[in-house]
Amino acid sequence: MIYIQIQDVLKAKRKAWGRKVTLNEVSLSTGISRTTLFRIMKNEGYSTVTDHIDKLCAFFGCEVFELVKYVPDRQPTEYSLAA
Repeated sequence: MIYIQIQDVLKAKRKAWGRKVTLNEVSLSTGISRTTLFRIMKNEGYSTVTDHIDKLCAFFGCEVFELVKYVPDRQPTEYSLAA
């Protein structure tokens, strides 16, 4: 499952920038609605478009791997390679 770690990046940027960074600020700067940002934050595995990931990386000045995390599903899928 893919996780978008907005909360983790927000915390890191608050510390690095020495100030509070709000979802409203992120929304205004990226053009991504607060509702969408909140859904991305609160719903594990929320599906979003790559444009949102691009805008978030640009706002935070981070690489994709800092924002997106892959955690394998616990159950094998039909896409798993047979040994």
